[in-house]
Amino acid sequence: MISKKIRFDNGRGQVLTGRLDQPAEGPSDTVALFAHCFTCTKNLKAIANISKALVHESITVLRFDFTGLGESEGDFEETNFTSNTEDLIAASRYLGEEYRPPKLLIGHSLGGAAVLQAAGDIESSRAVATIAAPCEPGHLKELLRVDDETLRSKGEVEISIGGRPFRMKKQFFDDLDRRGMDSKIHNLKRALLILHSPADSVVSIDNAAHIFQAARHPKSFISLDRANHLLMNESDTRYAGSIIAVWARRYL
Repeated sequence: MISKKIRFDNGRGQVLTGRLDQPAEGPSDTVALFAHCFTCTKNLKAIANISKALVHESITVLRFDFTGLGESEGDFEETNFTSNTEDLIAASRYLGEEYRPPKLLIGHSLGGAAVLQAAGDIESSRAVATIAAPCEPGHLKELLRVDDETLRSKGEVEISIGGRPFRMKKQFFDDLDRRGMDSKIHNLKRALLILHSPADSVVSIDNAAHIFQAARHPKSFISLDRANHLLMNESDTRYAGSIIAVWARRYL
């Protein structure tokens, strides 16, 4: 595998950084765009391993850092779910101009909700795969145990994720609450693969059931068995990557 560092504009004057992973023989006909999980980066081991498995099946993958995270420019406090979807659209535009437009969209956790939201605006996309995705991004407030009173009075809260502090403004959660996902999922008009673990203690598997019921065919569900939310076990990530690659061939 060859991994190339790339940079592109997010459409709001900030430069985002990504990695283009491709087969050693060069870019393949099929390109995938990968959206990482909330507050994660493109370098999360699970994402790198899934990308590696896809490249092994001759799929080129662009994984990038959302605005304000990892090596990308911008202030995380000023971002929200809408800016994430805009970042995905900007990434797809870059791929179309510099390589090939993405046919496959992949998202992990909140990144899964983002690709479901953005798919309709990425005309080249033919298939979408979600991993441990929430059916409604607004549920994030409950998962983070955000104190509503503090949020209303101060307009922001500080949370800790994986030992790292993040300051988040009220606009972030207001934006999440405005996202109506059911309509987006029902009108996706792309093949959909849902991967989720029944052991996921962060985003319950009930979310996968909700997404599956809301979606039209063609749709598929794969259980990741005993995997945790971040897919910390390497065998889980390689399995997920190989399943996505085999499934995607049918539609791409």
